[in-house]
Amino acid sequence: MTKEEVFNKIKDIIVDQLDVDADKVKENTNFKNDLDLDSLDIFEVIDKIEDLYDIEIDTDESMETVGELVDYVLKQKTDK
Repeated sequence: MTKEEVFNKIKDIIVDQLDVDADKVKENTNFKNDLDLDSLDIFEVIDKIEDLYDIEIDTDESMETVGELVDYVLKQKTDK
């Protein structure tokens, strides 16, 4: 599983779940500042990612960008 594969999956989830323009979702995209997501929106995305990758995401972790979330998922999968 490559970083690009994880990014593309997470991007698809964000676009599908939250009706966000795919062109706006990049690795450096900030969830709150760039996509105007609230905590419930972010929770929905995290819930889908947890189901997809069979991992637990610690919501206390400070993940503000899509890239930080991608790195977190990769680390969780590598640690398993």
